[in-house]
Amino acid sequence: MVSAVSQYVGAAIAVGVFDEVAPRTVAWLRVLGATIALLAISPGFHRGWNRRELAGAAVFGIATALMNLFFYLAIDRLALGSSVAIEFVGPIAVAAATTRTRRNAVAVTVAGVGVLTLGGLEIGDNTTGLLFIVAASAMWALYIVVGSRVANVRSGVGGLAVGLAIGTVVLTPVGAPGSGHVWTSAGLLALCLLTGVFSNAIGYGIDQHVLRRIPVNRFSVLLATLPVTAVAVGWIALDQRPGPAEWAGIALILGAIALQERTSVTDAEVVPEPG
Repeated sequence: MVSAVSQYVGAAIAVGVFDEVAPRTVAWLRVLGATIALLAISPGFHRGWNRRELAGAAVFGIATALMNLFFYLAIDRLALGSSVAIEFVGPIAVAAATTRTRRNAVAVTVAGVGVLTLGGLEIGDNTTGLLFIVAASAMWALYIVVGSRVANVRSGVGGLAVGLAIGTVVLTPVGAPGSGHVWTSAGLLALCLLTGVFSNAIGYGIDQHVLRRIPVNRFSVLLATLPVTAVAVGWIALDQRPGPAEWAGIALILGAIALQERTSVTDAEVVPEPG
């Protein structure tokens, strides 16, 4: 829940600066801000990497950076709660692919129905926004699968820090052009970097700790709290008020989480051991 709140407080800050800074630039500075914060608290992050581990961190970081980019391009066009609900198709697909019991299959199904209800069906003619959020969904699925391996290779958030550093470099040709005015405004720069501290450094840092303790399928369904939190933050910070359908979707998602079987990584043996 702390991760969820932190991520969408960061998203609400980002939406607030889209009128002055292009979403692609905010996404780049978000990843940069998170990288700076995580490297600062990860002494020795550069030691002990082998080629396979570094490649995994690179894939993880690039997927995360692209997820952030596509998500910001989407929420510039769609409501925050609906965007997160549609994006959640990625985690639901991961949960479905890694589910082994009937009870968990029912939980995944209920969560999926809840997400569809929460997301709604009215996209209007905003095909571009929908394409961006579907792309973000695919990157979110990759984030979960690869992130579980990165979490088990490195303790703390060193793997996340190195991955996001690589992701920052990849996003630079997209985000840096047109960012000159941000670097001359202390207020804008602080807000853009702060999105990275809230959404990535805190939110994804917590994810790394959780992924060491529970299997991927349970983590994926627990992520269903994110659309719920996004609706709450969108309501409070952006005056995007939920209607009856959104409340029904929230109830289904919370019911799915309660329905899931409680298993540990050791019990489920879903996340492979490093090496």
